[in-house]
Amino acid sequence: MKQPEIDYWIACMLETYDNVSDLNVTVDKPLQVETSGVLTPVQVKPEVAQITPFQAEVFALNVIGGNKRLLKDLATTGSCDLSYWLGKKARFRVNVFSQKTNLSTVLRKLPTEIPTIKSLNLPPVMNKMSDELNGLILVTGATGSGKSTTLAALLNKINHERAVHAVTLEDPIEFVHPHLKATFNQREQGNDFDSFANGLRAALRQAPKVILVGEMRDRETMEIGLTASETGHLVLSTLHTVDAGSTINRCLGMFEHDEQPQIRNRLVDTIRWIICQRLLPKVGGGRVAAFEIMGMNLRVREVILNGESEGKTFYEIITDGTAMGMTTFDQYILQLYEKGLVTEETAMSYCSRKSVMGRGLDMIKSAKGETTTGITGLTMEEEEKNKYDAFS
Repeated sequence: MKQPEIDYWIACMLETYDNVSDLNVTVDKPLQVETSGVLTPVQVKPEVAQITPFQAEVFALNVIGGNKRLLKDLATTGSCDLSYWLGKKARFRVNVFSQKTNLSTVLRKLPTEIPTIKSLNLPPVMNKMSDELNGLILVTGATGSGKSTTLAALLNKINHERAVHAVTLEDPIEFVHPHLKATFNQREQGNDFDSFANGLRAALRQAPKVILVGEMRDRETMEIGLTASETGHLVLSTLHTVDAGSTINRCLGMFEHDEQPQIRNRLVDTIRWIICQRLLPKVGGGRVAAFEIMGMNLRVREVILNGESEGKTFYEIITDGTAMGMTTFDQYILQLYEKGLVTEETAMSYCSRKSVMGRGLDMIKSAKGETTTGITGLTMEEEEKNKYDAFS
């Protein structure tokens, strides 16, 4: 197999289905793509019924392209990350990894068009976030939930509206931002810097007003990120957490117990917004994003400083903060259900609190004149009914 054959496979995988998000090359399986959240086999000519270990290895090595750093990462850590261009057709974020002595490759398709808050149909409050002059904005969620896309939309708005210097630290670069009103310097881990902590430390000497950090992976990166946001920079980054409360706990958990009181004070002074994301199956196919959004106010400050207690939880504060643009996952998913974008089963599966979701669904169905219970056929015994009729 040579490079043209590799590119032919990739092109076929892209063109066979709509809404392709990931390409999967795994030994003993056919070529597969993930479309609307479902892995689906792809046919090529000549047919590849099952990928052999040799084919998987040649595919991976062609994608790596002889890069010594990537080969070293693969040999020492078992995986490596890179970006890959298919001519002018598409761009990918790639992870090559070993499993059961074989190599597998997963390619995440990256949109070539820079997204906007409007095109992604993001909550309107996100238009305010790009106006922040300093502090920390965290976008959280599982892998593949669209965190990088949301951050790209925020940076795009800054690019159109503010004459600032923006430095991004990415692994790898996903969206290539043109120089518009802002000036962008985008740096890729491995090629331009060795670790997020070192890249972020260097960024403080590069006179940026806006810094994007691909991920707050460790204590050192978080420490420098807090320092940057305290010294007049707007820092945007991601974490793999499920909601706003767990995001605060993850930030605290990166530090020793005796350091946490000080970190609580620093978080109160630096955090501006926390956006959490989940992708839900959409009625009619595809996926739709749900959000939990928490902004800083006096009640949030108090809970960060003192911890959650009965009647003082992040969930309750966010529930009451709709006037400021806050929303819980449950509130947002109920809106999606009311618009007919998700089913009742999906709403119950992806919610945070099933009791809250159940009551919300019943209210929506009741307002529509639908039944709110599956229990039917309840009748009075004939004798009791006669007594009731006589009495009345």
